[in-house]
Amino acid sequence: MSSAPNHDVVNVPKTELSAKPSPVLSITGHAQKIFGHVRIENLVAGLSGGVVSTLALHPLDLVKIRFAVSDGLDLRPKYSGMIHCMKSVWKQEGMRGLYQGVTPNIWGAGASWGLYFLFYNAIKGYIKEGRQTELSATEHLVSAAQAGILTLTLTNPIWVTKTRLVLQYSADCTSKQYKGMFDALAKIYRHEGVPGLYRGFVPGLFGTSHGALQFMAYEELKRDYNRYKNVPSDTKLNSLEYITMAALSKIFAVATTYPYQVVRARLQDQHNSYNGVLDVISRTWRNEGAAGFYKGIIPNIIRVTPACCITFVVYENVSAFLLRHN
Repeated sequence: MSSAPNHDVVNVPKTELSAKPSPVLSITGHAQKIFGHVRIENLVAGLSGGVVSTLALHPLDLVKIRFAVSDGLDLRPKYSGMIHCMKSVWKQEGMRGLYQGVTPNIWGAGASWGLYFLFYNAIKGYIKEGRQTELSATEHLVSAAQAGILTLTLTNPIWVTKTRLVLQYSADCTSKQYKGMFDALAKIYRHEGVPGLYRGFVPGLFGTSHGALQFMAYEELKRDYNRYKNVPSDTKLNSLEYITMAALSKIFAVATTYPYQVVRARLQDQHNSYNGVLDVISRTWRNEGAAGFYKGIIPNIIRVTPACCITFVVYENVSAFLLRHN
């Protein structure tokens, strides 16, 4: 007599038992979802804002960097203030001198703002996918930090060349170490390798907190302002309102994170040699005290606040135009 079949045993195909996604496939899936939210309009709008603001305000960036590295070396010109610095450069080299390093600055600012807005909006879209609720301040902060790290990784070599070009003090073009952006990139790579192109990357990573804090403050200010007006949180503002939000968020971020820019500029400076971030911090503190970490902050605030306002106004209007006509 044959025994009855055992209905408690379920034959499950081995493929179903082992159907757990591998970590690699999981990461690939997340990346594909993020790229599904990529909008070229955000890249173009961010790039436009970065280029316009850089062309308008590059001389102030030059002044900020020269003050940031002013550590007392005899080879450096001595300036008594912002106006004196600009007058001295103008007297020696004219408009050309005030726009030293503008090419990598345009490339860097355009690429950085374009990529930043591209990555930031894609990450935000990925996080918000399928949700009805608004992103929290922490989620805006994390999204902006991730976008900043990706952007810095791609653009750091451009910022190194900008710093090197800005810190060429000679008025004689034939005696300058670098003839331009691409010459600087080639020479830095030839003599210092890839590490030379990524000088200042570590403090630059800390600098992503600057962008993250700025974007968090900007998003929260826009949201709270729209709530105050009893309109939807994504309602478009006028240019003056965007300028106000951008200025307040930028000043907040600068005041919070400025010392990293001094450390970064000094690491990228070709006239001095440091053994890393900690060496810069210890020597700056020992020789110049806490004030050393805030050298150049006034020209920086004067430069970055209008630059940020220009960038955000151009970005918001260009992106709205492109998305409306897409």
